[in-house]
Amino acid sequence: MFGKSSQSLLGIDISSSVVKVLELSKKGDKYIVESYAVEPLSENAVVDSGIENKEDVASAIRRALKQSGSKAKDTAVAVPANATITKVLSYPADLSEREMEEQILLDAESHIPYPIEEVRLDFEILGPSESDENAVDVLLAASRSENVDARTDVIEMAGLKPKVVDVEAYTIENAFPFLTSQLPLNGQGLTVAVVDIGATVTTLHVLVDGKIVFTREQAFGGKMLTDNISQHYGMSSQEAGQAKKENNLPDDYGPKVLDPFKQLMVATVTRALQFFFSTSTQYHSIDHILLAGGCASIQGVDSLIESETNTTTTIANPFVDMSLSSKVSISALNRDAPSMLIACGLAIRNFS
Repeated sequence: MFGKSSQSLLGIDISSSVVKVLELSKKGDKYIVESYAVEPLSENAVVDSGIENKEDVASAIRRALKQSGSKAKDTAVAVPANATITKVLSYPADLSEREMEEQILLDAESHIPYPIEEVRLDFEILGPSESDENAVDVLLAASRSENVDARTDVIEMAGLKPKVVDVEAYTIENAFPFLTSQLPLNGQGLTVAVVDIGATVTTLHVLVDGKIVFTREQAFGGKMLTDNISQHYGMSSQEAGQAKKENNLPDDYGPKVLDPFKQLMVATVTRALQFFFSTSTQYHSIDHILLAGGCASIQGVDSLIESETNTTTTIANPFVDMSLSSKVSISALNRDAPSMLIACGLAIRNFS
């Protein structure tokens, strides 16, 4: 965890419905999208963030790799925030790295509710502590071994090398600098909500000056729209998903199915923000909302959320200021961009 690769690094985001791969390079101060791909997973291959069918996930990674044309072997993957324990601890600044590592391992048992031999853990020094000038703050991250091993297993089954295991919430933080050009004042001094609406889960990340201060998940996502299409038109789930993707649905789809779902999206975002405000003693407003995830591209939903929350809302695109290699389709990448934040935050680990 928190490692760094010296070779070209492939960011691989394993979600509940798709696998996304992304490779970036850098020339001077300019980032380049070298390759990317999105491949679907079979139903129940990933359930509640847990990998249930390793062969299906590995197969999807292999297909995505072939589709992308990437030759990279080193990879970065992420463990979901709900499967991770993180703590910020303070230690004397004059400890050597070895002494700090030994002390953290001793202290970890009191912060992790599992036997230490059943977890994977790592730490990263964040910098000087605000509360003690003679101390540094250290981020401790730990996850059950099976959560980490399942992800590294499928990477190896796909013929790749796992080099970095990150935490999904921190990949959003890693990708955030690529979103600041979409924000007033380049995000400086702003409290920004990144709302990631995926297939089954909606995650609210609140960042202040680019640092995450709050993360919460809700069970809501685009699969509900697919299910509604299936039920309303008597289609199989696969047919409904394909029709949704190709926008090949009857004339009453908008008023009968899509519009009610959009209202549910608005209500989900509003509730998530209200929960944040009710649990925070320090933050009582949001300056900007960035919509991410597969549902972010549904036409008009950003305007609805902006109107309901009275907060400026835009669709996240981390590739706005990047160049594209000749093998990357501009239209395809723009379509998928809002759902690529985690993959971007992983791929960028090669340069951070």
